[in-house]
Amino acid sequence: MKIAVVGTGYVGLVTGTCFAETGVDVVCVDIDTDKIKKLREGIIPIYEPGLQVMVERNFEKQRLTFSTSLKDSIKDCEAVFIAVGTPPDEDGSADLKYVLGVAREIGESMQDYLVVVTKSTVPVETSVKVKAAIREALDKRGSGLDFDIASNPEFLKEGTAVDDFMKPDRIIIGIESERAEKIMKRLYKPFVLNGHPLLFMDITSAEMTKYAANSMLATKISFMNDIANLCELVGADVNMVRRGIGSDPRIGSRFIYPGVGYGGSCFPKDVKALIKTGQERKHPLRILEAVEAVNNDQKLVLYHKLKKYFKGNLKGKSVGIWGLSFKPNTDDMREAPSELIIRKLAEEGVRIKAYDPVAREEAERRMGNLAEYCGDMYEAAIDADAILLVTEWTEFRIPNYKVLRKLMRQCVFFDGRNIYDPQEMNENGFTCIGIGRAN
Repeated sequence: MKIAVVGTGYVGLVTGTCFAETGVDVVCVDIDTDKIKKLREGIIPIYEPGLQVMVERNFEKQRLTFSTSLKDSIKDCEAVFIAVGTPPDEDGSADLKYVLGVAREIGESMQDYLVVVTKSTVPVETSVKVKAAIREALDKRGSGLDFDIASNPEFLKEGTAVDDFMKPDRIIIGIESERAEKIMKRLYKPFVLNGHPLLFMDITSAEMTKYAANSMLATKISFMNDIANLCELVGADVNMVRRGIGSDPRIGSRFIYPGVGYGGSCFPKDVKALIKTGQERKHPLRILEAVEAVNNDQKLVLYHKLKKYFKGNLKGKSVGIWGLSFKPNTDDMREAPSELIIRKLAEEGVRIKAYDPVAREEAERRMGNLAEYCGDMYEAAIDADAILLVTEWTEFRIPNYKVLRKLMRQCVFFDGRNIYDPQEMNENGFTCIGIGRAN
């Protein structure tokens, strides 16, 4: 079986590589010639645990190849996956120009029946536009070739994407014909042998499922952050509250950890896009509008705590930032709270020393010299008046207090992920200010 995956970003590269791992012949296509050249040399554009080895293995076995030509790549393919970016437009809606551009090129290039699968996260009813773009291109050629559209939303978590794809909680596929269903069943058969559910539905429902899932998870995060901020005001401990409500199976323990807000390429963009869809249908999604507002405020909660601690005067202070990526095990800084915090601190005249295990290059690209980028967590603590823990990388979990006491000017921690025990830190000479705890 042969397929093509258009787009070699986070979703496309993981998708193509994991399909190749099951024996499928996969061509990953991208218009970026430099990226394709590097992929052929074994240099991948993203940091994702386990992906590098898998790319190298399947490329060596020639099950995974890379190309800049869509026309050449779709020859003899049974399915083509569209996995290009859908960045948010200025009004919050998803920009479909790349998706529809690929659809038109497919219509211009295809020589036989294809299932055209939308893997990119797209607004509800995008399938109608994709189908129309392909048909229009075929009509211009005077071709009556048959094709089907399918929607196959991704549910990958950055940092565990390979495992998520190989061992999925569920596989959602929206189809419009038995022929397309048969091809998609064959393609996904290796992933359901161990009982992982393969759920077929209409295309519109599949598109909505992706947005509804991410928006529900974002809602849990913002709800817990809102509760955490109230806990501080009434003297409750949000960690106790979290354990209490998480033990209820109707609520569950996942995505109810308070912190500095959600970021990344999915939740912010998808919440905005679903809000926009509701507005277009004159059905305001009031809960999601509140979710977004809470999250925007929460990203600066550490900045406000720091400013309060130093009585409104941050000029001349030195602050260490631990963690830059929006979550551990990725170098992705899209919508990362760290960037907002650093920009606010820079405006206040703060000297910022930042450390992240893998996101330094991306941080420098996005923020330039707003911060000094350090080689390890302790370098970022030298002469610091405070340390802000923004991303909960594993290496930050058990710091050497003795070393930190010698390095820091003032022994103050602002724990944006509640990974530290305040009592333990106090016993070691540190003030620890977290989220949702009476400080």
